[in-house]
Amino acid sequence: METDQLIRTLAADNAHRARPVARRAGVVAIAGGAGFDRDFHDRTGRAADVMTAMRNPFFDLKFAVTLALAISAIAISLHLSRPEASLRGWAWLLLIPIGLLVAGIIGEMMMPERAPMMTRLVGRNA
Repeated sequence: METDQLIRTLAADNAHRARPVARRAGVVAIAGGAGFDRDFHDRTGRAADVMTAMRNPFFDLKFAVTLALAISAIAISLHLSRPEASLRGWAWLLLIPIGLLVAGIIGEMMMPERAPMMTRLVGRNA
């Protein structure tokens, strides 16, 4: 028996079918999202100024950047989970969260000054 024939026979004998990685990643993302949602509501339920903070447009930007980074990272990770994959053609996805951050910083700089620039960029309690 030749080696190639042996490999084909062994491969045909295998009844195990691998599940796609995307299905497992989706289940983990849903579970993690549910855990985050519960934790977020537990913590912000006690904060007195959360409604004031939610009126600020930059409050939504935090979630948009985090979501864009998560989606980009998941897409790239799923692509790179295959042995023959390369990052060529996929690295541009990482520019989306960076673009959102740059847009947020430009938006903050265009707002009327209420505090010095470094305080606006870093915050009061970094």
